[in-house]
Amino acid sequence: MHNTTTTDPIADMLSRMRNAIAVRKHEINLPHSNVKAAIAEVLKANNFIDDVRVSGEGTTKTLTIVLNGAMENARITEINRLSKPGRRYYVNSQEIPTIKNGRGIVVVSTSKGLMTGAEAKAQRIGGELICKVY
Repeated sequence: MHNTTTTDPIADMLSRMRNAIAVRKHEINLPHSNVKAAIAEVLKANNFIDDVRVSGEGTTKTLTIVLNGAMENARITEINRLSKPGRRYYVNSQEIPTIKNGRGIVVVSTSKGLMTGAEAKAQRIGGELICKVY
């Protein structure tokens, strides 16, 4: 695997997930980062993906995201990046959007780590909107 640096590794991860879902792959591998692992954990906790695994050591760590079981459909209909490197998108707790009448989630990067919009609202903390999923 060759190492290419993308300007937005999170957008890259979301695109890989979208592409995998489009071709009915149920698992993807991508270069590991703590932020990507944290986003994947939030998606797993909210039942959008089946599993998250980290393999390898140091700089060659790989993040494996299991989107769904072999015979089931993916539970992610749409996944979009909100905050971009060129245009960060910060909100306070009152401004956190509700996705699809609460059927979807928005992942927020707060001072207390990554969490869903609902959790951030409950704790009354705002942050940077990373992505929305439903």
